[in-house]
Amino acid sequence: MISTESETNLVRFFGNSAFVRILDAFIDNVGGEYSKKDIQSLAGISKGALFKHWHKLEQLGIVKVTRAFGNTKLYTLDRKSPVVKDILKLEARLIEETSPKKARAVAR
Repeated sequence: MISTESETNLVRFFGNSAFVRILDAFIDNVGGEYSKKDIQSLAGISKGALFKHWHKLEQLGIVKVTRAFGNTKLYTLDRKSPVVKDILKLEARLIEETSPKKARAVAR
């Protein structure tokens, strides 16, 4: 399933930058395999913005190639990466802290 929700926890807390939106697209669709064009669409960013930040994703070990055919490569979130593990923990914590149940408990 592909998520296109625009105001997620990562975007809400870290801003609406292209890099955050790319990360968010991978996290919201964890386990999927996507071309760069797919990621561009999921993140809602321009091709130039994707390519401006792509090297950081590879350099940090956030993404990995899962398959290639012709000139097209498919990428996924590298869940074995220590950086990705920490990002996923942070995302889980943000979800926990911003859940409606938690918000109701804090309001009491």
